[in-house]
Amino acid sequence: MNTFTALSEVALPQARAAGHEVAASAGSPVRHADWVLSVKAWCAAFQQVQGTEVGLYFEEPLQFAAALWGAWHAGKTPVLASDLQPHTLAHLLPQVQACAGQLPDALVPDTTGAAAVQLQPLSMRAAQVVLFTSGSTGVPERIVKHLSQLDAEVHALQAVFGPMANEPGLRTLATVSHQHIYGLLFRVLWPLAAGRLLGTGFARYPEELVAQLSPPGPTLLISSPAMLSRLPDHLDWAAASQGLRGIFSSGGPLPPEASAHALALLGHSTTEVFGSSETGGIAWRRRAEQGDAWQPLPGVQVRLADSGCLSVRSGHLPDADAWWETADRALPQDGGDGGAGFVLQGRADRIAKIAEKRISLTAMENALLASDRVAAARAVVLEAPPAAARVGMVLALTEAGWQALQQQGRKPMGDALRALLAPVVDRVALPRSWRYVAALPQNAQGKTTQHDLLALFRPLMPLPEWTERSAHQATASLLVDPGLRVLDGHFPGAPIVPGVAQLHWVVTLGQQAFGIPAAFLRAEVVKFQQPILPGDRVQVQLQWVPGKGQLQFALTSGRGPHASGRLVQGEGAA
Repeated sequence: MNTFTALSEVALPQARAAGHEVAASAGSPVRHADWVLSVKAWCAAFQQVQGTEVGLYFEEPLQFAAALWGAWHAGKTPVLASDLQPHTLAHLLPQVQACAGQLPDALVPDTTGAAAVQLQPLSMRAAQVVLFTSGSTGVPERIVKHLSQLDAEVHALQAVFGPMANEPGLRTLATVSHQHIYGLLFRVLWPLAAGRLLGTGFARYPEELVAQLSPPGPTLLISSPAMLSRLPDHLDWAAASQGLRGIFSSGGPLPPEASAHALALLGHSTTEVFGSSETGGIAWRRRAEQGDAWQPLPGVQVRLADSGCLSVRSGHLPDADAWWETADRALPQDGGDGGAGFVLQGRADRIAKIAEKRISLTAMENALLASDRVAAARAVVLEAPPAAARVGMVLALTEAGWQALQQQGRKPMGDALRALLAPVVDRVALPRSWRYVAALPQNAQGKTTQHDLLALFRPLMPLPEWTERSAHQATASLLVDPGLRVLDGHFPGAPIVPGVAQLHWVVTLGQQAFGIPAAFLRAEVVKFQQPILPGDRVQVQLQWVPGKGQLQFALTSGRGPHASGRLVQGEGAA
């Protein structure tokens, strides 16, 4: 059985036997001695950087882990980019003095200088990493984690979940990125500390998940509510899950029906982990065993504050001795103060001030969810012009909702929804802007961010009128208003919609129609036949091919074809 190693010593040559298998990369084993050499090469490269902070983004977790420890051993603070979106990079790049991985002007490991590097145990307090979480305003919030916090957390995970992860040859298959705290802990830090195989497997879609679970072998699945809530029945889950030893989910509560569905298909009750980037892991549950109640992780103390919100004290926090009050309302399980278990009651911090009135965005969302027309609801505060705040509402509609929208039109639909809100919110705060989507936008972690919600209200593209929606095909009609922002500055006096904007429309509609991420690697066979002009009503036809990671599109109007082609997410596309 492998021994558990502190994160400060994981990359030392003596931490494991030289031949210990760290990971399987492209089917070939990577030994501890080889990985340590890679850490040294990255350390040598980072030692040449002037400054203290270096940006990291690697899709491949083995390279990421080597660069992460290399930066730490070079005395640098790694800053993890959450994704490669332009707004993310615009926020990140001014903060760092160098980059590695898939970021611009990336460093490469210094294999020549590696021989001179002598690795010593890291300082648990001095070594740290910076991550980002979505802020309430949509601006990423910077979270600093000391190595001592991360080490305390992997020890807690091992204490409670170690027995299900000790099987020889156990691999980790993930549907979430290691660039965020959940994936970082479960795919990289915990496996390396425990001497297990680092989690190199990754699946974006259910079809990829089935393929990577076969042939069976002992596997832990690190997933999210976004994936587990959309597992299709028709795939061969019985065969694929033969080697599955457990399922983890984090990033938000897994709906009860999704938990039951995953149990029926995969044969395991999902282990949900509750926490945040700020607090680290707080508690866990398996619905088949604990129902709605959460159990605190080892080393985590919880209690209910006078506000009714959960307070936490643990080594996962910057100050292990101080209580941290969250914005999560909770009730104790079987009386007491919540220390023996608790049931979450929603967020308490989603209060906005509209026209001098304090309103609860959560109460508005819950009122709309009572309708059989609404599958999901998210309220956002819009400010245009400044100081004229108003509420915008993003709704994922049920089939009954789409039928009502198509039969009644937008205004009667909006009036009916506002009537549901009248008992819970002052009239001046009723939403005036509505966005109807097939599914709430989600990032690589399966989270719906403020940035993505606000993007739905920006006049970069016309509001779509959906005329067809299915699992793999959709058609939307777009009326090109002369006031669209994308027309600004393009051929003054003869404005047209630029090609890059047309591709943005395709990506956005693909997200809304199929719930797919916006991370496309390339465009193929793209043709722009004639310009799209103000006043055109454009039909956008989309076909999603999940097995190939392709989004095929065609844009036409009464004047004929405008554009066609396909966008590709994965290397396996034809």
